[in-house]
Amino acid sequence: MSCSSISAISNFPLYSSSHSNSNSRYVRCAVGGTVAEPKNVSVAEPMLLKAVRGEDVERPPVWLMRQAGSYQIICEKYPSFRERSENVDLVVEISLQPWHVFKPDGVILFSDILTPLSGMNIPFDIIKGKGPVIFDPINTDAEVDQVREFDPEESVPYVGKALTILREEVNNEAAVLGFVGAPFTLASYVVEGGSSKHFSKIKRLAFSQPKVLHALLRKFTTSMAKYVQYQADNGAQAVQIFDSWATELSPVDFEEFSLPYLKQIVDTVKQTHPDLSLILYASGSGGLLERLALTGVDVVSLDWTVDMAEGRRRLGPDVAVQGNVDPGALFGSKDFITNRINDTVRKAGRWKHILNLGHGIKVGTPEENVAHFFEVAKAIRY
Repeated sequence: MSCSSISAISNFPLYSSSHSNSNSRYVRCAVGGTVAEPKNVSVAEPMLLKAVRGEDVERPPVWLMRQAGSYQIICEKYPSFRERSENVDLVVEISLQPWHVFKPDGVILFSDILTPLSGMNIPFDIIKGKGPVIFDPINTDAEVDQVREFDPEESVPYVGKALTILREEVNNEAAVLGFVGAPFTLASYVVEGGSSKHFSKIKRLAFSQPKVLHALLRKFTTSMAKYVQYQADNGAQAVQIFDSWATELSPVDFEEFSLPYLKQIVDTVKQTHPDLSLILYASGSGGLLERLALTGVDVVSLDWTVDMAEGRRRLGPDVAVQGNVDPGALFGSKDFITNRINDTVRKAGRWKHILNLGHGIKVGTPEENVAHFFEVAKAIRY
């Protein structure tokens, strides 16, 4: 993905010290093997985690799903997305940029949902102006057999190192979030060979050779459950699962090709990490909301096409909600942005709500409007 479209949600070869800054305080901790100076870890728990559990909070916690502002400067210096996302120093720096500027209540790891693919024997790249490219798309049993189960510690140690540093830097003043791609969405990329408009290849496989697709989905499910656990073990306090393309499925097909695998990930993770907050995001999911709740996640993230009050009603009282201001609203006036925030918070109520956009920040969004979004959000009191 290009600098103009990349995000912390969207989306590491092993860390290369040739790109590190030898003067960075992160290098000694993450790469050099020595321990960074210990900090007094805050005993207070992040507001975001309290809100997920339904505890009393003074306002809805707030964070956003994309990078903004000075991230573009890093893009110019390091034009390769994989270079940026597979270098511990850069991952930490980029992840902390919104924290330093806006002090959100959630700090999400800068990475990509496709990061695990190299470790699963699926070569890929993210090319500026084109996006993800899978060099050897998968369509047969034999090709599925070549897919390895993912070992995060072996394949992406920089992810664990970066999360550990983020926890120390943020010091419980915000929740550190990791993320993974959902099995169907990952399968869509590797079957289609990259992004797709019509998803004809994945649907052809699903409807003509379902056993092949199910075999691939099982491998992704086992691997992503392990990846969530790895992120939690290294500092993530919540993990967001992105099923970006599941909404291309009809409800009956979602129940076959996505729902059971999402549920398996949640069940597996909850056995080892029962207190880890799991968030599920699928854009355009208005037709699937009730089914998303069946996955067992703690939070369902709504996009802006769903009325927040309606989404609340359909999901029921046990599931927390995240969202869901239209990202386009940040092109409006400050009064307009304020009104949209207040409308969303009013409809969500004071119970189990994380304020966010319904998707990532759009390219060209004025940074002063992002700042205003956070100012208004953090001034709210229930």
